[in-house]
Amino acid sequence: MHGTVAEGRGPVRYGPPAPGTGLPVLPELAGVLAGAAGRTAPEPPGGGPRLREAACGYWRRRGLRGDPELVAAAPGAPALLFALLASYGGDVLLPRPCPAWWTPQARLLGRPAYHVPTPAECGGVPDPYALLETVRRVRTEGGVPRLLVLSVADDPTATVAPPETVREACEAAVGEGLHIISDETWRDTLHHPHDTVLFSPAEMCPDDVTVLSDLSGALTPAGWPAAVARFPATERAARAKARTLDVLTALGSVVAGPVAEAAAHALGEPDPVAVRMRRAAALHGALAEAAHRAVLAAGAFARPPQAGRHLYADLGPLRNRLAARGVTDSMELEEYLTGRLGAPAPGGHRFGDELGALRARLATGPLVGATEEECARTLAAAKPLELPHVRRALAAFGEALDGL
Repeated sequence: MHGTVAEGRGPVRYGPPAPGTGLPVLPELAGVLAGAAGRTAPEPPGGGPRLREAACGYWRRRGLRGDPELVAAAPGAPALLFALLASYGGDVLLPRPCPAWWTPQARLLGRPAYHVPTPAECGGVPDPYALLETVRRVRTEGGVPRLLVLSVADDPTATVAPPETVREACEAAVGEGLHIISDETWRDTLHHPHDTVLFSPAEMCPDDVTVLSDLSGALTPAGWPAAVARFPATERAARAKARTLDVLTALGSVVAGPVAEAAAHALGEPDPVAVRMRRAAALHGALAEAAHRAVLAAGAFARPPQAGRHLYADLGPLRNRLAARGVTDSMELEEYLTGRLGAPAPGGHRFGDELGALRARLATGPLVGATEEECARTLAAAKPLELPHVRRALAAFGEALDGL
């Protein structure tokens, strides 16, 4: 369940884990991890040379050159984002909606977090005019806005922001003196990579963007926590990186040795890893499109999903029907949908400051299959939606939505 942490631990809300793939671990990665199981020493804080060099190679293939000395690694994106926020300082601006795990990082640091509306066509990136107005308001009220966190391939909305929207938002942020943290965890999960244009903010504003990527987005299992950050080549960023290492060291937040070996191997993108990544993205794209049709048929609303392993559904049009069943906010909606949908657990929850909004992140991973054999057949199928077990799962998904 998601919500306030256990009694006695304070009011900070925490978010759910990212949607699972529904797929087994790639055998090649499992072999690398098993081969390193005898390694007893963890990585140094910020990651060892091999892991950081592999991250540089990964980004270089995506048009972002960098130096291993300007890369830091941590056991998962939450720990790394926490260290980055602590290092850069100041108040934080976030798009609305945003991943549910972003806001707690700022709250744990005692930092104000201000949410900025996104444009109608996408999530993940704030509307530039709303961003300028929010910065002005925060400063008028005595705040010190210094950071903007955004995601071009977005969780929760499963959309990809158009390049012109990204550019306008980044130019507005940099013009106001904000540093940008670009969460690019989902950039390799595009459903139609040849038809979707994705530009990193670091390509547009190279001196003002730190790139963050959790490898569980497309490369490694979520149970092997590893994330990397790429700092720009500026004096300010070098100081921030040094402070980031201080935070990671103080917290003992280091990547486990065997996980680091597997992460470095995955970042190198050998053929088995690259093929799995492409097939998984295409599979989840097909499943998300089918789930999207079911959501619309039920009378709810969702933008066409473009990335990730889920879609973001607005069930507001069904509010009266849900209220008759005692569902009036997103927390109740999560419990209700989990019970109704069974295996395709929705992961619906509150995002950012959208308290009371009847919106849910509907995961596609459970639609892949219930057994390892089904998962393997689904991944290998040229037309996965025609497989009997997938058709049954989608039919159950649609029937549950129709019954809301």
